Amino acid sequence: MAIEWKGIFPALTTKFTSDDVLDLPLFEKNLQAQLEAGVNGIVLGGTLGEASVLTTAEKEQLVKFAVGKCNGKVPVILNIAEGSTKEALQQALYAKAWGAKGIMMLPPMRYKTDHRETVVYFKTIAQSIELPIMIYNNPVDYKIEVTLDMFMELKVCENIQAVKESTRDVSNVTRMKNKFGDRFKILCGVDTIAMEELCLGADGWVAGLVCAFPKETVAIYNLVKAGKIEEATKIYRWFMPLLELDIHPKLVQYIKLAETQAGIGSENVRPPRLTLIGQEREEILKIINDGITTRPKLS
Repeated sequence: MAIEWKGIFPALTTKFTSDDVLDLPLFEKNLQAQLEAGVNGIVLGGTLGEASVLTTAEKEQLVKFAVGKCNGKVPVILNIAEGSTKEALQQALYAKAWGAKGIMMLPPMRYKTDHRETVVYFKTIAQSIELPIMIYNNPVDYKIEVTLDMFMELKVCENIQAVKESTRDVSNVTRMKNKFGDRFKILCGVDTIAMEELCLGADGWVAGLVCAFPKETVAIYNLVKAGKIEEATKIYRWFMPLLELDIHPKLVQYIKLAETQAGIGSENVRPPRLTLIGQEREEILKIINDGITTRPKLS
């Protein structure tokens, strides 16, 4: 399956039981809700997927399970976030062997690479595999920006096809389009500026709150692309207090709580993360429940 990098790509959470093992039945329940809403692909093992605490065996289990359940309807993408080029390459090879149709790649973890090191890192992986690649550009959280000059050098790699644009600078969409046209597909990676970036020409949205509200997320995308901006804006304004849960250090706990309230997830996280308690939990719960109570009716 060739990947058409457009539309909604949920960054799925990883479901755990209270005994801290993968909860595949609950994962399937959420996945089916995404597919029924009309998403265009799924991303596993990203920030929301608690990538840093998953074992390779768990990633294999998740990817193979998702590939089987998706059954060719949408592509399964595996995120790669590693500290060494060698391990990143190994994870990419695993992804292909497990049935993933593409990979999303962060720059190296822990060590802050310079321009040359960053470019060589991505080129090494791209030239070693055939899978399509979406670069995850998130300098706010991961401290390395993939600049326009870097993309200029990376465009020779045909399988580097897209970018998850998470710089939080909406004007970067225009800069990328001005510089490269349609050479790189652009998918917004920050929920709170997704509609703005879609209106500016972004091709898709790697979404977070879609995990709890898939139909509303897909509706915004479809309405924007159909030019129905006023209708999309009404949903987006309702959605914004919920979307802001995506830009907090505890986005995993917040979005998992939203999934729970929506009936398609649980609050279980893997330590060192801990489930929410006390006033913080009550405040987040109110935001979520207020959103559910005022949920718009979709045509």
